[in-house]
Amino acid sequence: MARRRMSSPLEDFLEVVALLPWWGGVVVAVVCYVILHRWAQPVPVTSFQPGDVATTAVRSAGAMLAVYGQYIVPVLCLIGAGMSAWRRKARQTLVGNVAQAKGADALDGMSWREFEVLVGEAFRLQGFRVLETGGGGADGGVDLVLTKGGEKFLVQCKQWKAFKVGVDVVRELYGVMAARGATGGFVVTSGTFSGDAQDFAQGRNVKLVDGARLFALIRQAKNSLSTPREPEPANRPQPEWTPAPQPSCPSCGAGMIKRTAKKGKNAGQNFWGCSTYPTCRGVRATGEIG
Repeated sequence: MARRRMSSPLEDFLEVVALLPWWGGVVVAVVCYVILHRWAQPVPVTSFQPGDVATTAVRSAGAMLAVYGQYIVPVLCLIGAGMSAWRRKARQTLVGNVAQAKGADALDGMSWREFEVLVGEAFRLQGFRVLETGGGGADGGVDLVLTKGGEKFLVQCKQWKAFKVGVDVVRELYGVMAARGATGGFVVTSGTFSGDAQDFAQGRNVKLVDGARLFALIRQAKNSLSTPREPEPANRPQPEWTPAPQPSCPSCGAGMIKRTAKKGKNAGQNFWGCSTYPTCRGVRATGEIG
């Protein structure tokens, strides 16, 4: 099972910025420049006591770092914003290619990373907010964290072409769901699930998505977004409101009002009472119209 190599702090910083929308990276770049530009101002030389030497040295060192950082950090943020925009475009292209394919076989030729990206975009099309965690490598751990309506869902992706996903994978995700307080979880594979895995998932709020179902979800979501909605005509007649039929009092012929019995054996039940009450005490059952 492949594992990701150790990344440098610079790569980690770019990855964090790339998780934001591209415009978010631009905003961070501007904010960093403004803050660091203020810190880069020279430290004023004033009379100081011997005990102030250390403080002055620290402030001068910080100002020197800010002189370079006010340009370097914003540039890195802009690079991360560019990575975010490029990845977004790549996701859309990947989903479009799969949606136009003839069958779920289009999933078989993907790398594990492409598969995780595709699954994440499929959930975005379903209205979820998606955080890509990477899972520590190919098929390792939780790969995606979804949020929708204040609820959290965990996703594990399995790009297995020749094997069925067994019950151990589903059981593992279920345990992580309990530990992290997730509302539900999804195990998504390009292949199929074993019978034991399907039996274990029953009633445990773990949804199993095989290759055929994933392909169908992507096509359905993509088609719903690409189909333009017909605008409603401006002069479309508005439906007229028709009041509910009101019965006439059997005693005096006046209109009746729906009331609720306050006491007696029919307390709490609705009935029609004469609108001239207490002058007229005529009543009808609510089912009677006449």
